[in-house]
Amino acid sequence: MDKIQYLSQFNLLHTLSEEDLIVMDKLTLITSYLPKTFIQTPESFQEKLYFVKKGRVRLYRINPEGKQFTLDILSEGNVFGELNGISLGTRDLFIEAIVESDICMIDQKRFENFLVEHPRFLLNMLKVLSERLVYISSLAQNLALGRLHERIMHVLQRLSRQFGVKCDQRDNDYYRIDTPLSHQEIAHLVGASREAVTLALQELAEAKAIKTDFRTIYIHCEHLNIEYK
Repeated sequence: MDKIQYLSQFNLLHTLSEEDLIVMDKLTLITSYLPKTFIQTPESFQEKLYFVKKGRVRLYRINPEGKQFTLDILSEGNVFGELNGISLGTRDLFIEAIVESDICMIDQKRFENFLVEHPRFLLNMLKVLSERLVYISSLAQNLALGRLHERIMHVLQRLSRQFGVKCDQRDNDYYRIDTPLSHQEIAHLVGASREAVTLALQELAEAKAIKTDFRTIYIHCEHLNIEYK
């Protein structure tokens, strides 16, 4: 799939015409990142808007003790960055590629010129910003009030919304989260130790809420607060 066709699938760009996509294509620069490569650190932050064209990226913080906390995992079509007074809350974060990823970038001058001709794009961006704020509020409440098992299930439900795949007939009561997840990576997502997460995952598996395999999590459909087509 070429670049113009793929841009049409981005959440923020689905309302643009083919002519508009051609304009956006000329305005963006694409950089490829290998797995575990930083796209941004808090020190390297620049005011730019980024689109994930291909791959997956992780957004996280590191506290003074060196402990990581993952705020989000973004896949194709998602957007991050800060530009022209619009912030998606990523200024002070580490952002790295989980897998080989292609990232589109647009700078402030080009973005401002684009908005003059495409004001609906700004409305779509404000909608994404609103959804991100709702998610962050929900995440903060869950981390503050939930037990570890509840925090893990909250995170797995969210990942299922992004990456859930219905299993075959043998395991048709489960959805596979189609992104690699180690116990340490789940620990980063819920703000707990790897050892505590390992024990909690074992207990959730014994209760048949989830199933686990090597770097793979399956979640039972009864524990999903979402609808799949």
